[in-house]
Amino acid sequence: MKINHEVVFFSVFTLFILTVLLIDLLVIGRKRHVLSTREATIWTAVWVSFAAIFYFFIYHYGDILHTIDSFSELQSVAAQYAPHLKFPTEDLQHGLEIYRKNMATEFITGYLIEYTLSLDNVFVILLILTGFSVPESNYKTVLFWGILGAVFMRFIFIFLGAAMVQKFQWTLIVFGVFLVYSGIKIYLERHKEQKIEVGNHPVVRTLSKYFRIYPDFKENKFFHREGGTFFITPLFIVLIVIEFTDLIFAFDSIPAIFSVTRDPYIVFFSNIFAIIGLRSLFFLVIKIFYLFRFLKEGIAVLLVFIGLKLVFHHWLDNIGYKSIYSLYVILLVLLGSIVLSLLFPVKKPFPLDSEIHIKNPGS
Repeated sequence: MKINHEVVFFSVFTLFILTVLLIDLLVIGRKRHVLSTREATIWTAVWVSFAAIFYFFIYHYGDILHTIDSFSELQSVAAQYAPHLKFPTEDLQHGLEIYRKNMATEFITGYLIEYTLSLDNVFVILLILTGFSVPESNYKTVLFWGILGAVFMRFIFIFLGAAMVQKFQWTLIVFGVFLVYSGIKIYLERHKEQKIEVGNHPVVRTLSKYFRIYPDFKENKFFHREGGTFFITPLFIVLIVIEFTDLIFAFDSIPAIFSVTRDPYIVFFSNIFAIIGLRSLFFLVIKIFYLFRFLKEGIAVLLVFIGLKLVFHHWLDNIGYKSIYSLYVILLVLLGSIVLSLLFPVKKPFPLDSEIHIKNPGS
């Protein structure tokens, strides 16, 4: 009986991610406190190290994911997930080396794309937290559950997207046009002040219709019962708003990674490794925000590039465009935006340091 390596590989990976997240919540994060810059830096390095280890694993053993036992199977898998690959000989081992190297490049490129886009997500999450006047000691809890929810949502989005791409190749062009539009829109609105209208937010209005909202935060609790009446707390509303925001961001990030690879497992792995590091990244970024003054411009350029790559993917596949080229462009854009930010640092105060007083939705 032939073992379905895709199911085994995916199950082990998912179990690993859930185990790490639970350890983070129940052991490491059992005490409510604000992560220091040192802690945030250490944990960011830990999550990045996990991604680097996985990169080397894929580089050396990635072919086991799709159970490739013959050269004909290799050609079949490559035609489905990496049609641009060319194999100079029919030697299986040499072909597997080419395929594994390509998988590893696609993974790290997708990871960098998601990580870069997550930086923008961090600033929006900060606006949400400050807009709802969430105590800083509750940041860790709400971010943990927000990330866990994002993992499940990404799973659904990625595999639905992969099914669409496999069945309808023109979906890639639609994704590409949407990303080009998003990139141009982000660039044109890069200086527009971002605000969170707490009372008018659609999530707040919807929840207010069906639930009683407790007027104050109750430690790190999402629900509260008082006098026989069930309440949702403002922290639960914040969690739902963050999930809603990640859903919107997924419309950019997931199509973006499909420009790098059509393998849904590589898309999922790269997404999840970037997402699980989002909490520590959040606490790190809010301390060194000045490094990202030109983040909007960088993301805009990146999305336009990725969008055009999707629109012209047939032509690029025919001329032998390699995944490593996308990696070079992403690194260039990311490093370029950081260098420009260092040369021309931001001078106005960051929202976390300014006074923000917004009435809680339930008060």
